[in-house]
Amino acid sequence: VQLQASGGGLVQAGGSLRLSCSASGLSFTSAGVGWFRQAPGKEREFVAVVRKGTTSTYYSEAVKGRFTISRDNANNRVNLQMNSLRPEDTAVYTCAATGSGNPIISSYYRPSTSTYPYWGQGTLVTVSS
Repeated sequence: VQLQASGGGLVQAGGSLRLSCSASGLSFTSAGVGWFRQAPGKEREFVAVVRKGTTSTYYSEAVKGRFTISRDNANNRVNLQMNSLRPEDTAVYTCAATGSGNPIISSYYRPSTSTYPYWGQGTLVTVSS
């Protein structure tokens, strides 16, 4: 299984970007897919997730109302639309997918390999002020 995150770049504050996570060897229709980010000098933090087997979505308070995660089942992708970007959104964004288990909701918020055994390599988002 390989995940590939793409779509990062440099954008001005207030702008938008769309990140995309694609997979080989795994169908996203049977997986929960989350986005995490890590800013320089900080720990990896949860951004958003679409829960396994559903279209239910959850967001961190920092991005709620600005970011939207969605499934693109036809292309086996999960997208993260990021609007109203802020300098504090600058980070490396990584997507991750669940395995064969059915995690409880609270576990989706932690970047744990027991919940997310599959991880992409990350894409850099830089928001200038």
